[in-house]
Amino acid sequence: MKFTLKTIPLLFWILFQGVYLQAQESLSLKEALKYAVEHNVTARKSRLDIDGGRYKTQEVRSQALPQITGNASLTYNAIIGQLVVGDQSFQLGRKWNSNAGVQLSQELFNQQVFTGLKAAKTSENYYQLNSQLTEEQVIEQVANNYYQVLVSRQQLNVIDTNIKNVKVIEKIIANQYENGLAKKIDVDRIKVNLTNLQTQREQTLNAVVQLENQLKFSIGMPVTERINLPQEQLTEVTGLPVLADSVNLAGRTEIRLLNVQRELYALQKKAYIAEYYPTLSLTGNISKTGQSDKFDLFKKGGSAFYYDASAIGVTLRMPIFNGFATRSRVRQAEVDIRKADEDLFQTKNTLNLAYENAKIQLKDNLNTIRTQKENVVLAQEIYESTQNNYNNGLAALTDLLDTENALTSAQNSYTQALLNYKIAEIQLIKSNGNIKSLLK
Repeated sequence: MKFTLKTIPLLFWILFQGVYLQAQESLSLKEALKYAVEHNVTARKSRLDIDGGRYKTQEVRSQALPQITGNASLTYNAIIGQLVVGDQSFQLGRKWNSNAGVQLSQELFNQQVFTGLKAAKTSENYYQLNSQLTEEQVIEQVANNYYQVLVSRQQLNVIDTNIKNVKVIEKIIANQYENGLAKKIDVDRIKVNLTNLQTQREQTLNAVVQLENQLKFSIGMPVTERINLPQEQLTEVTGLPVLADSVNLAGRTEIRLLNVQRELYALQKKAYIAEYYPTLSLTGNISKTGQSDKFDLFKKGGSAFYYDASAIGVTLRMPIFNGFATRSRVRQAEVDIRKADEDLFQTKNTLNLAYENAKIQLKDNLNTIRTQKENVVLAQEIYESTQNNYNNGLAALTDLLDTENALTSAQNSYTQALLNYKIAEIQLIKSNGNIKSLLK
């Protein structure tokens, strides 16, 4: 098959349309949340903290393992010292010395190291819970942003419908004006109203774009990507979910995280107390030393002579007095524990407050939704009746524009009530500790 210059632009257009349609693929709330958990930068960093905590545990564990070091030295004694015994002196050493050896130390008892191992292991659990909490916060943020985009798009649809209706009225008034049945002020008034609607549409469209960019940013998607959210995600609300009298706080990630944090403070206190304990360690070394008056230490058959040395021992360290520094550190750790208890109490109270408020907001928003839905139906009937009366010369243009504005206000209020309900619903799900159920 041969391609001509005329077919190449067509091929590019087909390819562009394919990419555009693929980029415009519908993004449901569940898909957005799963994408966010995988790609959100904050969530990814929290998972990296888990790896860092695991490596920290390995670092602390190394303190309980044998410590082996090697050393080597080469020394030239420009002036050799003398040992004087009576009226005789003896040369100490020779001009060239070499030494190589290995040293080993092993902690036999060190309460600080043992406590540090427990703290490091607990820190791993802390980072895992912190990562889980971060994911829950990301899910909450993305869900809120998602519904805000849907509401803004719905408001844009309302404006588009109103512009369409006003344009129909504009044509009617223009024809009436040409036939002498309408005044010039009516023509100008409808043009002003249409201009205001178009300006409002431009502002709402910009707001939609900004909210979409915020949504893409929150889920970790490049802001240059195109997304399309299905409008059916903002469904009608018919009734309240099952509302429990109280919420089980024990399973909340925030509470579990604070409990682990308190445990870490307690382990820190134990580590400070361990400074009072003695430590016992095993030491050992082996070395080989060579001496010569010439630089032939490493020459086979040279004049240097070598000797070996080795030693094994134990070292006991007994703390006696350090100016009450350990006591001060222990008391600081006790303060941190008491502060953690206060944080735990405050967080439980805050979570209970959030749950109770979410229940109240759900009930209030449900009533608002029902009221606004009836209000929209009524406003639609009034608008259609006024429009019919206007067409028959039984109503003024001002009445028609007022009813049109009332219909717009009712539609936007209903949409806003849906958004408020969805946000309260997210808070309720979060209060129950089931925010990740949105992923299913």
